[in-house]
Amino acid sequence: MFPFPLGPLGSLMIPDSMGSCAFLPTVNSQLKTLNDRKQKLGEEFPGSSYHSPDRKNWMSQLEPSSIPLQMIAWPGTHNSATSSIGNLFTESYAECQNITIYGQLQMGVRVLDIRIREDCKICHGPISSSQGIDVVIDQVKRFLAETVSEIVILEIRTEFGYSDPPNFEDYLVEKLGDLLIYQDDEVFKKTILELLPRRIICVWKPRNSAQACESGFVWNDWYLRDDWIDTDLPLTKFEGNLTHLKEQTPVWERRFFYRIESTVTAQTDNPLEFLLPWTKQIDVLNRRICGFARLFLAQCHAEAFLDRLQIFSADFIDEDFVDACIGLTYARATN
Repeated sequence: MFPFPLGPLGSLMIPDSMGSCAFLPTVNSQLKTLNDRKQKLGEEFPGSSYHSPDRKNWMSQLEPSSIPLQMIAWPGTHNSATSSIGNLFTESYAECQNITIYGQLQMGVRVLDIRIREDCKICHGPISSSQGIDVVIDQVKRFLAETVSEIVILEIRTEFGYSDPPNFEDYLVEKLGDLLIYQDDEVFKKTILELLPRRIICVWKPRNSAQACESGFVWNDWYLRDDWIDTDLPLTKFEGNLTHLKEQTPVWERRFFYRIESTVTAQTDNPLEFLLPWTKQIDVLNRRICGFARLFLAQCHAEAFLDRLQIFSADFIDEDFVDACIGLTYARATN
């Protein structure tokens, strides 16, 4: 069996470095539009030239006493705990990151998106990992023990199709204890220094259980929102993200976190995308949009609503994506 399906005349449907393919004309057209826009608009925005000399401690470097939480541009990952998910045959459909949780935090990621099932194993849809949530928590705690002023937003949700783990909120409080930042609307106005030594905003999103109580240790799903756009088309996702972000109020007026996800998703009506396991399917899809993160920020700035961006997440995170968020935060802190 060929690792790529054969097209007419025996030509191979092999995606290029941008995720385009001769047999995906709509994708190719959308990629051309985005590349043309990048050439015309550029990738400059406040802080775009800043590159952190120490991503592991970037919040500490920005002077923790000077910037409120609501002004931070948080770099995040989508399906954060999937670097070791599945097996040889299934990982290409479920793996969204190729770096461990600890490695992501070292790189500068500060928002984690964790999916679990009722036995607390990590999963992405029907594909599960041999690792449980305890591995994630241990890696987060290890990172925080090695740093002084870094704050992490830890979002944990029960994956679609599964039941909630029993007594999971109590488990989180027991495991994270004094690191947890209380659920409180006033937190958004506080600086990092005012929150220390507490370091984790833990958002628990159950499917069947009751939401976390107000003013408790764990935050409920009202406090972390997004508008998921389910598409494999990069321009469609890019424009949809712009539209939803425009609808938000500036970060200093909000009492919740709002996330934009720079990702695309395979669709069942495009069988080609489900016939490319050997290319690491999600990695191929990610190529279609990962190179336009800075363009997204530049367009938000050009249209005067960059002040609404708060959490910016991606698949297969890299240093440049993280630096874009850190740079924007630096510009806000020094403005």
